Amino acid sequence: MPPTTPASRPRRGARPLVFAVLVLAVLVAGYALRNLVPDMAALRGYAEAAAAWKAERPALVALAVFALYVAATALSLPLASLMTLVIGALFGLFWGTVIVSFASTIGATLAFLAARFLLRDAVTARLGTRAQALAEGFARDGAFYLFTLRLIPAVPFFAINLGMGLTAIPVRAFYLVSQIGMLAGTVVYVNAGTQLARLDSLSGIVSPGLFASFALLGLFPWITRMFINTLKSRKVYARWQKPARFDRNLIVIGGGAAGLVSAFIGAAVKAKVTLIEGHKMGGDCLNYGCVPSKALIKSAKLAQQMRHADHYGLVATTPQFSFKRVMARVHEVIAEVEPHDSVERYTGLGVEVLTGHARLIDPWTVEITDAAGAKQRLTTRSIILATGAAPFVPPLPGIETVGYLTSDTLWEKLAELDNAPKRLVVLGGGPIGSELAQSFARLGSNVTQIEMAPRIMIREDEEVSALAKAALEADGVRVLTGHKALACGVTDGEKWIEVEANGTTSRIAFDEMIAAVGRSPRLKGYGLEELGIPVNRVITTNEYLETLYPNIFAAGDVAGPYQFTHTAAHQAWFAAVNALFGRFWRFKADYRVIPWATFLDPEVARVGLNEQEAREKGIAYEVARFDIAELDRAIADGTARGFVKVLTVPGRDRVLGVTIVGEHAGDLLAEYVLAMKHGLGLNKIMGTIHTYPTLSEANKYAAGEWKKAHVNPRTLRWLERFHTWQRG
Repeated sequence: MPPTTPASRPRRGARPLVFAVLVLAVLVAGYALRNLVPDMAALRGYAEAAAAWKAERPALVALAVFALYVAATALSLPLASLMTLVIGALFGLFWGTVIVSFASTIGATLAFLAARFLLRDAVTARLGTRAQALAEGFARDGAFYLFTLRLIPAVPFFAINLGMGLTAIPVRAFYLVSQIGMLAGTVVYVNAGTQLARLDSLSGIVSPGLFASFALLGLFPWITRMFINTLKSRKVYARWQKPARFDRNLIVIGGGAAGLVSAFIGAAVKAKVTLIEGHKMGGDCLNYGCVPSKALIKSAKLAQQMRHADHYGLVATTPQFSFKRVMARVHEVIAEVEPHDSVERYTGLGVEVLTGHARLIDPWTVEITDAAGAKQRLTTRSIILATGAAPFVPPLPGIETVGYLTSDTLWEKLAELDNAPKRLVVLGGGPIGSELAQSFARLGSNVTQIEMAPRIMIREDEEVSALAKAALEADGVRVLTGHKALACGVTDGEKWIEVEANGTTSRIAFDEMIAAVGRSPRLKGYGLEELGIPVNRVITTNEYLETLYPNIFAAGDVAGPYQFTHTAAHQAWFAAVNALFGRFWRFKADYRVIPWATFLDPEVARVGLNEQEAREKGIAYEVARFDIAELDRAIADGTARGFVKVLTVPGRDRVLGVTIVGEHAGDLLAEYVLAMKHGLGLNKIMGTIHTYPTLSEANKYAAGEWKKAHVNPRTLRWLERFHTWQRG
């Protein structure tokens, strides 16, 4: 938003007076119009009274109506639609359109000028995020953005008038674009008013003219949307030659979670689909992430349980194992899951699977280069980019010299070791770093975890971070928060990393180091730059997962905003359906209820808001909490630690978010995900029978805690009196 220079604003002393006059005008207008009722009878009455006045003084009536319309629009009064219908009934289609078109544009411009020069702070506060969205839209598309809003208002017209005053659009451009953009809608509404004037009785409601007029009102947004989309498409595709016919209905680039689901959906509806994968089918989740890490976590957990077998009345023992065999089991698990994502399976489903690197040549053409360098080109009506993400390696001086592992490479590079690395450094305190730090510590490594932020798992509530840190330290992990990595090096054959905390530097020696500071979307080498597809941290998409080109979509890690396998699959459904059927009907990607879990011991799972986010966003909430230490099954299993914490709307049982820490927290969360998705409150959960003894009872007891907190004390006192009376 550009700064406003002092020369462009009125004198500060005059602004309060002008503002007071405007407020007084709004109050007077509101009082004068307080009894207006916008029903059919009222419209007829207004039109008949005005018609009689018009017959005596036509010019004066036209001028008065024009001035009233300007005033109503300038003051952002909610009368425009009603007045437009009356004017249409009074002046007919041509003159009614002329009056409304110019009056609405002049009034809108006055509101625009007031927002720009007088009411900037008040408008900004009133419109909130709308003002920012309008500024961003204008910065992106210029005056064309205002034109699209005028044809299909994504926000109310008064908000457009005021919000545009906070942008850099010139006054002349605002007036001209508004005049042209509102014309089509004005004609439709004025025409509806002319039909109202012809009603002699209720039977006239079903007249063809009136029916057609109101049908046009209903269809107008759809027609204009198609018109706008056509204009945008012509502009975007102007420099490309579209093929006369296509080899495929859909090409999917990437064989991870998003790509596999997209291809599956395409094949299921009998589209001709090609899936292109440059490395391994199954993507990161199968080969480097979800599957191998959970296999490692399970082995590490069992080793830890053996060390603490006395907790279960058994003899504690030091587990004897070969780290190489543990890693071999990890690869066996991958191999067992692999057929689910294999070329053979998808070929059997009707998907053509090609191995090679894919690059976009134009919006409809994909070039595939195989391992031998051979190239082929395929044309397609739609493309889905599902290229995934790769571990981000921090640019530390010396990091290439000492060597490092990532969550992608450690499974192969450590597979031949008989023992886990003796001294292991894990860079990163997020979910991946924390899971790996705990697992390797349980398998015998001396682990140091380094996190620059003041606590690990920074997106969770402070108590969750503290509990996770305590669990890691109990397993022998040295957790260094608030430590910034500075450099790496080798001295006398020993690798080290230098860190800084509170102005003091120190060196930590290690044998292996895992970089787990996050993942970056794979964006290079796919032709995005050549096509001009906007890329920030991820590929820029709209709510339908369309990129700059409406036939090219993105899904999964490369599209954001989440990097979870389940959200990648979730996005894939929207991308595939929109890619195949979007010309007729499109679906907005739904991110309202997104669960996730960190598979530490104990697990941390969450959906919706936590307390930290609710406070940051200024959202009022109440907390219902149940400590798992009180749960019978957890006590019997020796896992009596953690809690269920539910955030609700104050005074209501509607769930805003849930955090669960404990054994199988990721599984327990599903009940709350279902409740939030389908609008079920805590009363429904409390009224559901949960098997005893199970961990799932924790959800019911958390709902019970909410219920106890919302029992009216006065009601309880009356009940006590009632029961006393019942006893005689």
